[in-house]
Amino acid sequence: MATGNFELLCLENPLLDIQGVGDEKLLAKYELKANDAILADPAKHAELYDDLIQNYGAKLIAGGAAQNTARGAQYMLPPNSTIYIGCIGRDKYGETLESICKEAGVRTEYRYDDEQPTGRCGVVITGHNRSLCTDLAAANCYKLEHLQSEKIWKLVQEAKVYYVGGYHLTVCVPAILALAEEAAKEDKLFILNLSAPFIPQFFKEPLDQVLPYTDIIIANETEAAVFAEGHGLETKDVKEIAKYIAGLPKKNAKRQRTVVFTQATDPTVTAVAKEGGEVEVKEYPVHAISSDLINDTNGAGDAFAGGFVAGIVAGESLATSVDMGQWIARLSIQELGPSYPSPRQTYTKS
Repeated sequence: MATGNFELLCLENPLLDIQGVGDEKLLAKYELKANDAILADPAKHAELYDDLIQNYGAKLIAGGAAQNTARGAQYMLPPNSTIYIGCIGRDKYGETLESICKEAGVRTEYRYDDEQPTGRCGVVITGHNRSLCTDLAAANCYKLEHLQSEKIWKLVQEAKVYYVGGYHLTVCVPAILALAEEAAKEDKLFILNLSAPFIPQFFKEPLDQVLPYTDIIIANETEAAVFAEGHGLETKDVKEIAKYIAGLPKKNAKRQRTVVFTQATDPTVTAVAKEGGEVEVKEYPVHAISSDLINDTNGAGDAFAGGFVAGIVAGESLATSVDMGQWIARLSIQELGPSYPSPRQTYTKS
């Protein structure tokens, strides 16, 4: 049961989202896809961020997948339950992120970089789709030394659940492995979100390093399909992919692996490894919502992860944790960007 003793520790890349409503012409200009997430190419995307602000009425919103998830989890947990770690610059955008997290009740323990500015993510909204183009900047400068400093490592030791966003596989794999090894050694929960299709596609080697430590893996159907292709699976069936990942070898044999795949409006799929090699697969229909209530799907997956992880931290069942994820994702897509309604709403089981 969550007690408000900072049980949840999250690690990834803090970003400021620069979010504007675009069109096919804007996507084509910067060679972006309507529903995708990529790292910025300076040769192609340097002008995107100012273009969004100057010509598309962009809003500035706290972002970074795991930071969104941390805020979502804290939304549903007792005060002082969540810590978020990453790297920002010493600038006004970094101060904005700190302020937003503080208001959300998330404790931040950032590393500050004196050379790079706070990372940013250009978000192009087209209809119900979003295209993410990330310039990591300071977020790319996270160091293992920060995690292992006396102050931060004490927080690591006191936490019970570690959540890492897959984007951090592009930044500091040693920090992820340090958390993963601590989780395995102390029998704590280690949760990894694949985060984007390019992670299993282009960062397969570091992903495969971390996979044996994972107790829970979260992804969407596109990320699952790319994972399957990269690992030689001749199937696009999300249930079969989930079963395969659930059955992969684990460092901590005391815990069986759980895989959670979201599929937008299609049912959420879970696969739980059992003793003896069996894998139990279940489906959970999503919470229905009228399309005219949907404001913005950017961050919906992060919101689901926040609610789901909150359930895990609180000791809820898998079914209830999935329900909590779907509940807060439904709230989030009615807001602008990866945000949650105010005043705070109270979860009730569907």
